[in-house]
Amino acid sequence: MATSNGAGLKEKVALITGATSGIGRACAIDLGKEGCFVALTGRNVAALEEVAKLCLQAGAPEDKVLQIEADLSKDEDCERVVSSAVSHFGRLDILVNSAGILAAGGIETISMETYDSQMNINTRSVFLLMKLALPHILQTKGNIVNISSVTGLRAFPGVIAYNMSKAAVDQLTRSVALEVASRGVRVNAVNPGVIVSEVHKRAGLSDEAYAKFLEHGKTTHAMGRFGEVEEVSRAVVFLASDNATFITGATLPIDGGRSIMCPR
Repeated sequence: MATSNGAGLKEKVALITGATSGIGRACAIDLGKEGCFVALTGRNVAALEEVAKLCLQAGAPEDKVLQIEADLSKDEDCERVVSSAVSHFGRLDILVNSAGILAAGGIETISMETYDSQMNINTRSVFLLMKLALPHILQTKGNIVNISSVTGLRAFPGVIAYNMSKAAVDQLTRSVALEVASRGVRVNAVNPGVIVSEVHKRAGLSDEAYAKFLEHGKTTHAMGRFGEVEEVSRAVVFLASDNATFITGATLPIDGGRSIMCPR
């Protein structure tokens, strides 16, 4: 059995967005495994129910898993997510912003509607959720972990709005970290490389194209492979825990070395 990364997380209240799939789902399960009380958000009710069961099976306490159906592109849903979590548990210790989408297109092809959708989910909702959650997290001296991307650190062609959205999340992370550090709150981000999940298929890749994309990923990551969601969620648990009490404003690459590679 893997050693726990989550010192001090037992009975902490964690709100995880995008908890129904991919990295968000893995974060929810791993935080539940550490004994956190978890508030899960997503748009798919059936998927929410499934991940709630998995959190309980992993060790989350009975009656301490809250499901909140929400569309984070809507301000009122963001407000309801935070208020529901605080109302249900009485406090908020950890916010994990994992909800996100990937929109394909370069500057010559992407529509402004697609651009706005990308920025609204990946950046604006993160900003708003942090703004709404911070008064509660300041009370508990808790912390925030944002799920960014290697594209926040390095530019890649054909996904311009996604690149921009994640670069903005990185700067948001650093800026808020400086604003609240003196008051005992930490704010960090992780920057995954290619992780096996549904996000690329949802962006339009067919099964065949996705298989080729993963095969190509063996050459674009220094470690010669792509990543798994648990390799990200374990780092999120670490950053959220008392093992990381002197870390804030960090943007941590979890990318098999992709962000340090230089083609030649």
